Amino acid sequence: MDHDDSHNHNYEHEGHDHDHHDASSPQVRVEALEELLVQKGLADRARIDATIGRYEHDIGPMIGAQLVAHAWTDPVLRQRLLTDADAVVAELDVRGAEIEHIEVKANEPGVHNVVVCTLCSCYPWALLGLPPNWYKSPEYRARAVREPRAVLAEMGLELDTDTEVRVWDSSSETRFLVLPERPAGTQGWSAAQLATLVGRDSMIGVALATSPQAD
Repeated sequence: MDHDDSHNHNYEHEGHDHDHHDASSPQVRVEALEELLVQKGLADRARIDATIGRYEHDIGPMIGAQLVAHAWTDPVLRQRLLTDADAVVAELDVRGAEIEHIEVKANEPGVHNVVVCTLCSCYPWALLGLPPNWYKSPEYRARAVREPRAVLAEMGLELDTDTEVRVWDSSSETRFLVLPERPAGTQGWSAAQLATLVGRDSMIGVALATSPQAD
């Protein structure tokens, strides 16, 4: 289901603080369970942190970034990715959680795509790693649909007023990946070089791919 930014969804405003510390929240319960396991000697905090870091920075985002970079350099692959991402992912032998059905939405001049999961936090782990805390927050899940331009601006992405914003609502049946626009000034770059410009947030749609001129 996609929404443009003219839709008005009847959600309560959750405020601007992305860190929610309600005792019943999944994050708090997980942290409490981790602390208990560590105290009892059943888990090693360093190994837990290393595993989380690997999913956040290596396993997931880089796989998605490499996929985007190849799409930038191969028009045939790009079109196949937009029409049947599942087949492409299977051919590349990408395996892991929450990629049973993937749809890829391409940014282009005048069109910007954003991904959210309004019901929970459905997210293509095998391509992007672990979802960031803000993606799971009630505020993002509500406001990204209701007022996407405002949310993007607060996250540092100011779009032209004539740019159409399309919001894609992930579910247990379908997860989405944004194909960001290729940055200018990258003609002749290899796929490996281009992949370094693709961050997790650009594949969710809350940021652009990094410009090669950026510090």
